[in-house]
Amino acid sequence: MNFPLLIRVLLWPLSVLYGGYVWVRAWLYAQGWLKQRRLQGKVISVGNLTVGGTGKTPMVVWLAEKFLAEGKRVAILSRGYRGSGGTSDEIKLLKHRLGERVAFGVGKDRFAEGRHIEERQTIDVFLLDDGFQHLQLARDLDIVMLDGSRRLKDQWLLPSGVLREPISACRRADILVVTRKTERPDMEAGAADKYSVFYAQTRLLGFRRYGGQPHMQDLNEIGHGPFFAFCGIGNPRAFFDDLSRWHIPVAGQSIFRDHHPYKAADLRRLQTAAQSAGAIAFVTTEKDSENLAKTGEIALPVFVAVIDFVLSAESEFLAALGRKLKSSHRGAA
Repeated sequence: MNFPLLIRVLLWPLSVLYGGYVWVRAWLYAQGWLKQRRLQGKVISVGNLTVGGTGKTPMVVWLAEKFLAEGKRVAILSRGYRGSGGTSDEIKLLKHRLGERVAFGVGKDRFAEGRHIEERQTIDVFLLDDGFQHLQLARDLDIVMLDGSRRLKDQWLLPSGVLREPISACRRADILVVTRKTERPDMEAGAADKYSVFYAQTRLLGFRRYGGQPHMQDLNEIGHGPFFAFCGIGNPRAFFDDLSRWHIPVAGQSIFRDHHPYKAADLRRLQTAAQSAGAIAFVTTEKDSENLAKTGEIALPVFVAVIDFVLSAESEFLAALGRKLKSSHRGAA
């Protein structure tokens, strides 16, 4: 939300009211005035403080893979934001990557979705996708993702800025994961020794051709470009920066709203822009590829960048995860 300064100032009173609401709500849950409901399995929340992408979905995939490798039974609970029919672009992406090895519960009431799953099977670990503000469901561990390319102290609360909660809300977190940076986040959350801080980057695994075979190709196989990049994700600049870091030649780029469902008219405009820029093909994200369905023919090839998540201190992160899960308090539902 990059509003002009004047608009931000005009919206600031609403941000003050919103900030008061979220602070009181969190306090009521902390004091027990508002009750949390608890599932039988362990619950790990992966969330953030801001509107926009911070790497939550790659983190959920990474955690699911780790727990599955340990023989754990895993379920993912998600609201399915801007989706319909019990699914969304992010849910489709997660299912594409994890398949039937993981159970999924999609809906506004994550506790109800979790209980429905537990009625059918035993679950060892629930991963609560985008769950930091979903205080209705008790969790054993809170992981908060922070975009290291943003100075949180410069951000304003909704609706005049991108913060969902004041920075001090990080005090509720157990682990902070900073993406796109290798320095401690520039913030004033207080109680900095309460949580562990880790750093992560996205890594390019290869490219999958949209509408083609599922196997991945490297840059030499898809051609040397240039490519036309487009995306409709929470932090498009991060995707374009990643393409530069991966040495992908880009002749032009186009940004759409987060979760944008592409229509035939969008593709025609993209086609015209790509041809004018001299691009030989498109490159986009996995999430965007889920929103390209049923949009008709695309003249130029579309290559989907398949990524994973790399933690700079993976063994230390897993150790911290294990310690905090072991020491978590298990209260009554």
